[in-house]
Amino acid sequence: MSWAGPEDIYLSTSLASYLDKKLLVLLRDGRKLLGTLRSFDQFANAVLEGACERVIVGDLYCDILLGLYVIRGENVVLIGELDLEKEELPSHMTRVSEAEIKRAQKVEREASELKGTMHKRMDFLDMD
Repeated sequence: MSWAGPEDIYLSTSLASYLDKKLLVLLRDGRKLLGTLRSFDQFANAVLEGACERVIVGDLYCDILLGLYVIRGENVVLIGELDLEKEELPSHMTRVSEAEIKRAQKVEREASELKGTMHKRMDFLDMD
């Protein structure tokens, strides 16, 4: 049996104000989830209903449907309520299919890996 400290009680009461509201949840691995908070516990484990993962690459985005989704509290970095009256994304963003966003992610990942490889190759120059 674990002891709940004052910070755990504060966290669970603050999450209570988000029940049945549409949230954006940022996870430790960088993923962004959107959904309606239906339940949570003292460890900030949470259940999102109608959840989707928002993937953004440059000016492209895609919402990948996940359905009912359980999030482990230790993976949560940030939780914020979405204002349903306002646009969620800037107007220059373009919604694309899941296949297109996965291709864009692959291109972005390959470019990042190439950049890292180039930095390693240039290390011998020691430009400092």
